[in-house]
Amino acid sequence: MVIAIDGPAGAGKSTVARGVARALGFTYLDSGAMYRAVALAALDRGADLDDGERLGELAWALEIGFEHDTVTLDGRKIGGQIRTPEVTIAASHVSVHPQVRQAMVKRQRELIAAGNYVAEGRDIGTVVSPDSPLKVFLTASEQERARRRASETGESVGEVREAIEARDQRDSTRVHGALRAADDSIEVDTTDLDADQVVDRIVELARDRGLGQRLR
Repeated sequence: MVIAIDGPAGAGKSTVARGVARALGFTYLDSGAMYRAVALAALDRGADLDDGERLGELAWALEIGFEHDTVTLDGRKIGGQIRTPEVTIAASHVSVHPQVRQAMVKRQRELIAAGNYVAEGRDIGTVVSPDSPLKVFLTASEQERARRRASETGESVGEVREAIEARDQRDSTRVHGALRAADDSIEVDTTDLDADQVVDRIVELARDRGLGQRLR
């Protein structure tokens, strides 16, 4: 079973999903980290990032999983390695290929079927798990999303905002797994909320539906 948390870059998905998972006794699943893992493997092998067929074959062959909050690739933890600028850029290219997305969606569904997860991404509630009992779509203003991401990367807010606008355009117009809110999702605008407030809101929604442990 999965609680689905979707939304654009900088909306707070990762921080919030980790907090909700911790509060409810679920496992945190970072779908974006899975595409980053494919990107890391592709870079390590010198693969052409525009070769969807080759990247798809690679994605199907990889063993990607989660150990607590850390993504693993073929049994080794790769959390820090997938956050470099090089892997971030590569992941943006890799994730557009339908062959790669098919492999990752299948793996995500396998994980979800085997346990209780709070999964965050851009198509969890629409593609990966459309039957999720709770779907949340996080939003925030572009300026706030850029400010948050810039505070993490050290870049200027202006540069990050341009990158976010480009990312939003790619994510919302791609053919497979486009970024959009599921029809039955609950939208939460995080612009003026801190992470704890958003976590509390989603935990309340989950418990209203009888989901998770009473740990908070």
